[in-house]
Amino acid sequence: MVSAVVGYEIAYKQKFGRLRPLPGILPDRLRREGMEILPVSMDHALAAAALPGPHRDPWDRIMMAQAAAEQCQVVTVDAVFSDYGVPVLW
Repeated sequence: MVSAVVGYEIAYKQKFGRLRPLPGILPDRLRREGMEILPVSMDHALAAAALPGPHRDPWDRIMMAQAAAEQCQVVTVDAVFSDYGVPVLW
């Protein structure tokens, strides 16, 4: 699964030149690769808001809450996910 938040993060970084454009349209590409897009639910949003501080990045917090709720690992090099007990693969 790929969080819908990833789409935001990729598009935002591309917009400001911090990530080169990916070929094709992202949702179509993910589906072709067999990945399910995980929408942000109200439960995800509320769980993200309930996470303790100090991490303030709302998008990371939503992905943490999604990973916990869906019992998934997160593919990231960002150590903060492990700090919150989120299983990390990388």
